[in-house]
Amino acid sequence: MKIGIQKNLLNNALINLVAFTEKKDASAVTSNILIIAKENILNLKATDFEIGLCVNIKEVNIQVDGISCVNGNLLLNILKGLKDGEIILEIMNNFLFIRQNRSKFKLPLSNPENFPSFESIENKKSFNINSLNFARSLKKIFPTIDVNNPQYSLNGALIDIKENYINLVGTDTKRLGLYRINLNQSLENNQIIIPKKAINEIQKLFFEDVQIYYDENILIAKNENFEFFTKLINKKFPNYEKVIPTEFSQSIMLPRDKFLDGMKTIGIICDKMQITIKTNSILFESISENNSEAKTEIDFENNLDKDIILRVTNKFIFDFLNNIEETEFKLDYKSTESAFVLSSNEFISVIMPTII
Repeated sequence: MKIGIQKNLLNNALINLVAFTEKKDASAVTSNILIIAKENILNLKATDFEIGLCVNIKEVNIQVDGISCVNGNLLLNILKGLKDGEIILEIMNNFLFIRQNRSKFKLPLSNPENFPSFESIENKKSFNINSLNFARSLKKIFPTIDVNNPQYSLNGALIDIKENYINLVGTDTKRLGLYRINLNQSLENNQIIIPKKAINEIQKLFFEDVQIYYDENILIAKNENFEFFTKLINKKFPNYEKVIPTEFSQSIMLPRDKFLDGMKTIGIICDKMQITIKTNSILFESISENNSEAKTEIDFENNLDKDIILRVTNKFIFDFLNNIEETEFKLDYKSTESAFVLSSNEFISVIMPTII
């Protein structure tokens, strides 16, 4: 194998790929990146068995086709020390040589036959989606996904596939986030759960339209520039639709920025607060266990005939407000002791009240 490639192209690809490699054991095959030079395309693959990424680079000068398997972190560290411009990668005597001008490096190779294979898309269900929209939608519900929950299905995001839309759902049992993505295609009803680790990588990678392929064990996102896969959480997600309240005593539109400012002012000294929405103002009061107190009030004219009282964990509302773009959001409320719903377009958050 012998190729010429611009340093920045290879460097950017490797930055994404090393996130998928084994970091603790440099001798593990999964600490390596598989490099395939064939038919004027350079394929770079990395996986830790749970998630994986293949990057396709067309802007490359392949002088000799070939395949190699080399430690990803070592190769990336070498590139960091090189200048912009073309670099040469060449295999000789079972070593990978990296050259640029008068600089030369030699790395040992592993047997590429030991590198894990990527699963085929054959016989899998599929749908097309704008991957940037998909990644942004997952970002909105990401804070609601639990970590290390013994109910393992809650450690990931549910993709609930309906006839012509999908619901993305996360919950930590104290709150639930849901985002609906409408699709102009007919789909077969299905449910799959993506691990939180995979969602982290999706948010970094997805900027183009992709075709999603899936079965009960794996999800693959693919286009001409990359292929991403993740193993799925093969557990049953709770019936989230039963958790979402449908009966309310009051509904009101609230100003995002003013509401956020009021919460930030009081949130300096407490993790929880009571919010009272009156007919002409909103009162924010701290709930604290150390005898400290804080309160602030903002003007807000509305048509309420009865005060709304929320007792909340600050973070739950901050996570919602920081993930919406609109200037207003909707509050659906039943009682102080009941779960309430915040919504903005296709994004909703169901929040349990804080008990004091």
